[in-house]
Amino acid sequence: MKILIVSDTHRLDDNLKRVIEKTAPLDMLIHLGDAEGSEHKIETWVNEGCRLEMVLGNNDFFSNLDREKEIEIGTYKALLTHGHYYNVSLGVERLENEARDRGVDIAMYGHTHKPFFERKDGVIILNPGSLSYPRQDGRKPSYMIMEIDDKGEAHYTLNFL
Repeated sequence: MKILIVSDTHRLDDNLKRVIEKTAPLDMLIHLGDAEGSEHKIETWVNEGCRLEMVLGNNDFFSNLDREKEIEIGTYKALLTHGHYYNVSLGVERLENEARDRGVDIAMYGHTHKPFFERKDGVIILNPGSLSYPRQDGRKPSYMIMEIDDKGEAHYTLNFL
């Protein structure tokens, strides 16, 4: 199973389209907010059979997306959120505690435009960064690929354009 994880595309869709073409075929695409209206277009860019999961970002003013979601990915339970309600700009502690309280294995967030990956006491916290406005050193647009192998184990790769 191959999952593309993106965030903070802010309606500058060329990089997202490139990444979808480069990584296809996909089993799932997760967008962690701030698509800013492109959420209706993304489903036309992915291959047939690709499951699409998206959540509301702080700049998705006119969207009907859910504020956050809990989903199953293989044997994993994941929390999808943009992160601004958990003050992730100040650190991931609140999100980590929420993930633990809910019994999820993976908490995915965006908002900071900086890639992040941490495995702490059985909980994975990750942020794919931003494909449009990266803020980490080097400022390269980034995304993550999550792959579930034949044994059901998840593997994560941070990628840059």
